[in-house]
Amino acid sequence: MRKILSIEDILAMEKQPRTNLINSLPGIRGANLIGTIDPDGKTNVAIFNSVMHIGAHPPYMGFIARPVVAPKGTFYNIMRTEFFTINHVHSAIYKQAHQTSARYDVSEFDAVGLTPEFSANIIAPYVKESRVKIGLRFVEEQYIQCNRTILVVGEIIEIILEENYLNEDSILQLNQTESVGVNGLETYYKVERLEQLPYAKP
Repeated sequence: MRKILSIEDILAMEKQPRTNLINSLPGIRGANLIGTIDPDGKTNVAIFNSVMHIGAHPPYMGFIARPVVAPKGTFYNIMRTEFFTINHVHSAIYKQAHQTSARYDVSEFDAVGLTPEFSANIIAPYVKESRVKIGLRFVEEQYIQCNRTILVVGEIIEIILEENYLNEDSILQLNQTESVGVNGLETYYKVERLEQLPYAKP
């Protein structure tokens, strides 16, 4: 039977079922770990399902951050160090990646058993276990007034991955990396390649 939910129905739902519904409506999104470091050198890593392509010329990516309520965490660290990393979650680490969403008093790297890895070009930590790693420098934030979230935009300054993860058109082959997708906040999916279609023209 078909179900129709009005805005009144949605607002009348209990908080957690409503959160689950709205978070799952966009469908499968990439699961990514964002790595940062605070000015004192404490590392932080957290899972995000809101990473997006912003532009290719120059190369920008972004993600949605929640409002800052305490002087710690991903957004706080980026504002103070200007660097962050985006690391694909794959099938061998998705459970550890999911656990980074819990609140810890220690670095999430230590708490969930992931390994920080550093390069010469960026002070924020990569996730060593990730197979696709992107290093970014913060360029701007856009405040979203309706729900007080923040779009954080960074310029890509390096990409670390195996050469065979790219096809002849330089398209990342997610079946090779075994990167996973997430629907909502806690349901993970394997990614299966269907077909690469030609560039669409009239």
